[in-house]
Amino acid sequence: MVTTSAISAAVRAKYETVIGLEVHVHLLTKTKIFCSCSTRFGAAPNSNVCPVCLGLPGALPVMNRKAIAFAVLAAQALNCTINERSIFARKNYFYPDMPMGYQISQYDKPIAEHGWIEVPAEPGAWKKIGITRVHLEADAGKSLHEGADHDPNASFIDLNRACTPLIEIVTDPDISSPDEAYEYLTRLKEIILYTGVSDCNMEEGSLRCDANISVRPVGQRELGTKAEIKNVNSFRFIRQALEYEIERHISVIEGGGEIVQETRLYNSDEGRTYGMRSKEHAHDYRYFPEPDLLPMMVDAAWQEEIRRQLPELPTVRRTRMVADYGITEADAYTLTASRTLADQFEAAAKVSKNARRVANLVLSELLGRLKAAGLEIEQSPVSMAGVAQSADLVEAGTISGKQLKDLYDKAFANGEDFPVVYEREKPAQISDTSLFEKLIDELIAANPKQAEQYRAGKKTLAGFFVGQVMKSTKGQANPALVNEVLQKKLG
Repeated sequence: MVTTSAISAAVRAKYETVIGLEVHVHLLTKTKIFCSCSTRFGAAPNSNVCPVCLGLPGALPVMNRKAIAFAVLAAQALNCTINERSIFARKNYFYPDMPMGYQISQYDKPIAEHGWIEVPAEPGAWKKIGITRVHLEADAGKSLHEGADHDPNASFIDLNRACTPLIEIVTDPDISSPDEAYEYLTRLKEIILYTGVSDCNMEEGSLRCDANISVRPVGQRELGTKAEIKNVNSFRFIRQALEYEIERHISVIEGGGEIVQETRLYNSDEGRTYGMRSKEHAHDYRYFPEPDLLPMMVDAAWQEEIRRQLPELPTVRRTRMVADYGITEADAYTLTASRTLADQFEAAAKVSKNARRVANLVLSELLGRLKAAGLEIEQSPVSMAGVAQSADLVEAGTISGKQLKDLYDKAFANGEDFPVVYEREKPAQISDTSLFEKLIDELIAANPKQAEQYRAGKKTLAGFFVGQVMKSTKGQANPALVNEVLQKKLG
């Protein structure tokens, strides 16, 4: 059999990859989907439970209206058609962290269908990834295999997560590479965060992804046998796991073997997947309508009420911001990375004298310092109003770029906002042209060779002279005026 490391580019080119993703997203409701237990993460094990969560006989589920609204809002953001009537079903399987012995989910009549997300393809082009369905379901509990100090061979079950509301977002088999899968997940997470229906915290399990992958000879219409990769905890690892699986599938086929439909786990330390269990088919779950819940009705009026809560989504917002503020697409992408950052930037840009300068300062002075300090935008000592003030001070020539950097350094060092530091320091920019003339005359006299080279056409030497003036004035000289005087002196 051919090993994965031995597959050449020519052999790989004989096959095409087909990937479908199933993304589970916890909804940010305060209570669970069918009971009033808290969904708060980090509570003591098995403290947020009740007869419904525990699947005790006679306990009846009651639907959480907020979970329905969040599911509809997310589906609308994903361009889905909302079904006015959908039905819950019992998905029957046994697992220790599933106390009911079945999962309340949706099967043939989900809450939403037929959506899409666009991802970048070749330069300047976009590709639509279809979304088959979005459905609501109750999460399972969590099996804990570590931390059993008294018995390292024991596992524990924490049912706090049982019945937490989630949506499952299932794609069409439209994804053709691990890179496309990564782009899809990145943009999906971004959209969900903008809607506010989830925090998408992968470390806490708020966003989990399963990937189905198969390969087939180029030109073949029939899908190959798929494998499902489960429980991968980062988008980067999902991309790596898919790369490994492509190589494994081709290796098996080229070696004369057959792919087995199964569920596999990815070991990030080893960079490979391992078989976990044979993959179930839908009929294995013996779906049937949930007898304890009525059909879920979301009429047109309620859909419209929810739609009015949709924010401007990232792709549309970027296009508008490029037009409104004269910034680049790359800058707009960074400034819309989170809804909070985008909202704060736009509020500052609208009151400043130069929105583009505000954008430049956010990108060059604020975000880099936040990253170095390990802070989120919400934790920034310098507010966006402070950024706007600093931009206006530079725009007016009141302070120099060097002074601005020093003020930002002090603001971050002291945990103070920019206006506070500026009022205390009140640095003044020097705009005395007679002083600049004297300093430049001295520099020309001391550096005649550089002066002649400048006059001969080497205009980059202007930076040398300006730098020397800035050094002499401890960064307080007005650089625009220094340049003006320099050009007069050097002809």
